[in-house]
Amino acid sequence: MGQFHATTIVAVRRNSADVCIGGDGQVTMGQTTVMKHGAKKVRKIYKNTVLTGFAGSVADAFSLTEKFEKKLEEHSGNLKRAAVALAQLWRSDKAMRNLEALMIAADKELMLVISGNGEVIEPDQDFIAIGSGGNYAYAATAALFNHTDMTAEEIVRESLKITSKICVFTNEHISVEKLKED
Repeated sequence: MGQFHATTIVAVRRNSADVCIGGDGQVTMGQTTVMKHGAKKVRKIYKNTVLTGFAGSVADAFSLTEKFEKKLEEHSGNLKRAAVALAQLWRSDKAMRNLEALMIAADKELMLVISGNGEVIEPDQDFIAIGSGGNYAYAATAALFNHTDMTAEEIVRESLKITSKICVFTNEHISVEKLKED
């Protein structure tokens, strides 16, 4: 894929009981062709306690999600330790180094962006957006998060809808995953 962030993923945590991640469904080949409208780029993993979303090559992202789930198992579900282990593996492994994706992972306590250059970034506030429409979605999310009483899911959906009106790599086929209350 020419531009590997050709999607938009948004994650929001209002409190430990309201954590949500969503993404659009567009798969774009190069700069001009929409290959699929309804791809699902967000998942619940590790006993339904961790949400993940990815921007980038779909095949690469599935590979990363599998490796990340193994790291979560190795680290007994500790999100930060698993994310650091994945980032180190991603950066050092010759085959993985070429994977073109960016991942958000969130649980009830933490939200992280994981990249192939070994970065594990915790956002300043309890929301983040990545992908080609990431900047638009981030601006919409910040406004909704800081100036409304909307739930995490409402913010994710509305931010993605706003982004789909601006970013040609983002559509309105939105998939959402949410952590359930205990």
